[in-house]
Amino acid sequence: MSYRLLKLTAPALIALGCGLAAGTSYAAAPAAAVSADVMTGLVTSSKGPEAGVWVIAETTELPTRFIKIVVTDDQGRYLLPELPGKVKYKVWVRGYGLVDSAPVTASAGQRLNLTAVIAPNAKAAAEYYPASYWFAMIKPPADSEFPGTGAKGNGIPTTIRSKQEWFAEMREECGHCHQVGNKITRNSADNSQEGWAERISKARPVGDQAIGNWGTRQTAGMKNTFTGLGYVHTLSMMSEWSTRIAAGEVPAAPPRPTGNERNVVLTLWDWGNGRFVHDTSATDRRNPTLNAYGPVYSSGVFTGALEALDPKTHTPKELPYGVVFDQAGQLSGISEDHDVNMTPHNTMLDSKGRVWASDMGRQNAPVAKPAFCTDAATNAYAKYYPKPGASAAVTVMHDPKTQKLAGIPLCYGVHHLAFARDKNETIFFTGPGSDVVGWVDTKAWDDTKDYGKSQGWCPMVLDTKQTEMTGDVKITPDRTKWTQPPAPGAAADYESAGGAGGPPKVDPTKDTRIGGGQYGIDFNPVDDSVWYAQNTSYPSAILRFEKGARPPETCRTEKYEPPQVANGDYVAFGGRGVSMDTKGVGWITFANGQMGRFERAKCKVLRGPTATGQQCKEGWSFYDLPGPRIADSGNVQADWNYLTWVDQYNTLGMGENVVMTPGTWSDSMIAFAPDTGKVTTMRIPYPMGAFTRGVDGRIDDAKAGWKGRGLWTTYGMIPVWHQEGGEEGAGPELVHIQIRPNPLAE
Repeated sequence: MSYRLLKLTAPALIALGCGLAAGTSYAAAPAAAVSADVMTGLVTSSKGPEAGVWVIAETTELPTRFIKIVVTDDQGRYLLPELPGKVKYKVWVRGYGLVDSAPVTASAGQRLNLTAVIAPNAKAAAEYYPASYWFAMIKPPADSEFPGTGAKGNGIPTTIRSKQEWFAEMREECGHCHQVGNKITRNSADNSQEGWAERISKARPVGDQAIGNWGTRQTAGMKNTFTGLGYVHTLSMMSEWSTRIAAGEVPAAPPRPTGNERNVVLTLWDWGNGRFVHDTSATDRRNPTLNAYGPVYSSGVFTGALEALDPKTHTPKELPYGVVFDQAGQLSGISEDHDVNMTPHNTMLDSKGRVWASDMGRQNAPVAKPAFCTDAATNAYAKYYPKPGASAAVTVMHDPKTQKLAGIPLCYGVHHLAFARDKNETIFFTGPGSDVVGWVDTKAWDDTKDYGKSQGWCPMVLDTKQTEMTGDVKITPDRTKWTQPPAPGAAADYESAGGAGGPPKVDPTKDTRIGGGQYGIDFNPVDDSVWYAQNTSYPSAILRFEKGARPPETCRTEKYEPPQVANGDYVAFGGRGVSMDTKGVGWITFANGQMGRFERAKCKVLRGPTATGQQCKEGWSFYDLPGPRIADSGNVQADWNYLTWVDQYNTLGMGENVVMTPGTWSDSMIAFAPDTGKVTTMRIPYPMGAFTRGVDGRIDDAKAGWKGRGLWTTYGMIPVWHQEGGEEGAGPELVHIQIRPNPLAE
């Protein structure tokens, strides 16, 4: 690895320490030449050199807005590397304890000293704090208010039995759309309960640039969330919180970046044309050198768009995505434009560089579900477990080399997707509302173009039938002999199989089918099993799935919940994403602010009547994630960590098997090093509102040191207008995160 370190002579350091005015050149003294693609200098304030603050350079003279951000070292020095030349930048300083300095116009190749501005008071300083620090000020219901006593009592639904369960519901339902605590949520002209009721009743118009035709549906979802938590009670809580903020109350200050956090280099581009975009795909996750320096992809969930950005040319692009099916469910046409009726959720690249997307289904003109989904005479999967219904979800494939599209109607619901490590490049899907695990054999699809022959599915069935001490190792193929979960829409029953919480009720003479779907997904590189995060029930769980040699009869599911403690609570709850390391250990981030490590190899029980979730407490370890805790919450963190991804291939340069999780409410990506227990918070300070969901890692050039590696993520807030800049802002940002050896490495 080679890099250049900025060299300053003693006279130059003396000049830098004088706190020169913004835009002033260094004193004439011997110093290293400044490279043409670098900007460097010193940040001082009235208190002297400012360490651990951000220097931000922004330009709109490229095909899309471009931003580069670095952190000052312990002497207040900074170095902005790899700046595209021949353009002008606005450069300023942002940091905790400061207010933004006035932007200075500059170019790459300059030395530029900057003057930081100390915040005049705590309120002014707090305007730059992440949403989670403001949300930490919320006052949750008291322990005595649980179980809820309903509309005639305290207003909290009777189905919410504990404060922990209330937090699980609140974090899941409030958190997946936007940050609570950002400027637009904490500031209001009317902080009364009536004012809050009006706020959550407003809807974006049909045809909205950011969310298409989904405005009324999003508003309905927000109101349903308040109802699910106790409508009047929740209005009162939010009113009390925002009223205190309006009166001048502010949160505790976040720490400035230290140590390795000062080595972070951020590069951002506007993309998505102001639309909500969801996740990011930069490479084949099984081969992170694929698509080196190539376009990065995402999906416009509510606008039926496939978005891309070329980081070499700084050019965003919308790609053809619309696939049209006839009434028989056969592909009949291609739309060159986006299709607002489609709902692409996220994307993944295969080994050929083709982009596959999971499309959750059409709002209008739905795709007819193929007959083979229920035809027991021709389809073994339909015989084993038929999937009736009128409309089909779809997976869409875009080939960047040929610009051709393909679509496959599916018998099951989809959400996320990921490629297995098998020779057939099988795609496995998740579906939060699905009762099966579904997949597509892409080799079979490429060879035959046959919808039925290329896909399969299995229900999620636990091996709970008693045979001596360990179960019978084989799921009974006759589904009429399984213990079944409650019917969809039935009231949650903690004693029923697969209910909303607690262990299923098990008949030891039967195997047990569970419901609840899946969310995050990954594959165990040790044994090729598929692992899912099941977040649709409290407390959430990890599901392990094996297809076996002769599916569907050989399919088997295992379920592992975080340990339950004596008072009925769980050590952790609300896990959305699971990821595996190279040793076959599973990692899952929980909504209460803990990282969970699960080692199946430590389990004493894998099957049998007790294997319903709590059978392997010995397999779990837990680690606290950084950030403020909410008072009177039982150690619930104010941040919300969305998904989990293990950097198996050292794509960031921090080492293999470092665990990444988004600080979704704290404008950050968080790295956890299992070998040392060290946590690195990589903050994205501008534009505020970095609602990170997933992450992808790519190695563009393994020989280029830190410059050839990095993570890719995007701003994924559904209300794009919540970002800094509001309605006038440019929209979502694509973010490249890199770690250099030190804050002055060039």
